[in-house]
Amino acid sequence: MPPQSVATVTPARRVHGRLRVPGDKSISHRYALLAALSDGRSELQHFSAGADCHSTLACLRGLGIHIDIHDDTITLLGRGLHQFRSPSSPLDAGNSGTTIRMLAGILAAQPFSATLFGDESLSRRPMRRVIEPLSRMGARIDSTDGRPPLTVHGTTLRPIDYAPDIPSAQVKSAVILAGLHTEGTTRVTEPAQTRDHTERALAAFGFTVGVHGHTISIDGGQRGHGQSLLVPGDFSSAAFWMVAAAAIPGSQVTIDDVGLNPTRTGLIDVLRRFGAKVDVHETGGQAGEPIGTIVVTGDRTGSVTIAPEEVPGIIDELPAIGALAAHGGEVSVTGAKELRVKESDRISVLVNGFRALGIDADERPDGFVVRGTGTHAGGVADAHGDHRMAMAFAIAALAATAPSRIEGADVVAISYPAFFSTLQRLVA
Repeated sequence: MPPQSVATVTPARRVHGRLRVPGDKSISHRYALLAALSDGRSELQHFSAGADCHSTLACLRGLGIHIDIHDDTITLLGRGLHQFRSPSSPLDAGNSGTTIRMLAGILAAQPFSATLFGDESLSRRPMRRVIEPLSRMGARIDSTDGRPPLTVHGTTLRPIDYAPDIPSAQVKSAVILAGLHTEGTTRVTEPAQTRDHTERALAAFGFTVGVHGHTISIDGGQRGHGQSLLVPGDFSSAAFWMVAAAAIPGSQVTIDDVGLNPTRTGLIDVLRRFGAKVDVHETGGQAGEPIGTIVVTGDRTGSVTIAPEEVPGIIDELPAIGALAAHGGEVSVTGAKELRVKESDRISVLVNGFRALGIDADERPDGFVVRGTGTHAGGVADAHGDHRMAMAFAIAALAATAPSRIEGADVVAISYPAFFSTLQRLVA
């Protein structure tokens, strides 16, 4: 394995500037998959630059989808339902849980078998939550004790009504995409609302999807049509700059053309409760996805408690939220056990990394507590192969009294390749 990069982060008196973030990772995945399932040509602008979304594109190429890439614009020629080509080799999902879970739903309906695998981190992630509903629909999926690699033996699927125990947008989406290939209506009833990008993207490509409370339904056999779509800026990437500005009084960061989907923007309320000023200006939108500008101004630091019912809407932002307290105050999170089965055990890795930077932090079985004094000694934190950990440690390190080192910093390429160069530009 080649040596991982080390990033040095220097203390900051403030952060200030204006920027755009990469295309939304969640939306990019979904647009690519639905473009492949639709008829005709699709053009996707501002597609995510992250490695995860390019893993999805590589898998689609392996399934016979023609894809051209020019800068951040992706052109795909869709094949329609049941028309993917049997791959000549296993499909590499890299580090991407979204790729492997959602593509499993599509492969479950294809007239062939295919194997999906990933890197060391992905190979540890639980897949029973998607294997179980797809098996109920008729597919046979082989795994390694419920973990990747997955060999999906496609077949003629039957529709189901499914109520998962744990809210998961990836599982919901996998079942809905599989249901699109059935004869009948498939329904998923979530225990709590998760991000609704799949529902909005389906409508954008001409599919009819039903949304009634927490129940999502899809009639099988529909045909979608290629589209030209703009991917909004990634709110979860913007979160780190929002937290940095909120955490350091005298800071101000303006983020343009960022997605404002209401199932993703729970962080805004968290930052306001912490003491920051957050202004949001919606400027437009496309395909049901609102886009706008967010301006965050650091005023004072405080304390914030994240309750279990808030967690599904801010699950990807919790590492960034933890970094708030590194600059003073306290952040307390419960009801987030799901963090333990992400790209890393994000509870353990976050707490250990913060402690390595000289920050007071404690684990809980389902969350964490971070207590900051506004300054800490700094140190060396290991990202453990997790892009969000690397970025959270970098934001926390801005409050140190001396430079800090983030080991494995190159993992930010999974979602935000330009993160550290952008950080250098914003820091004063």
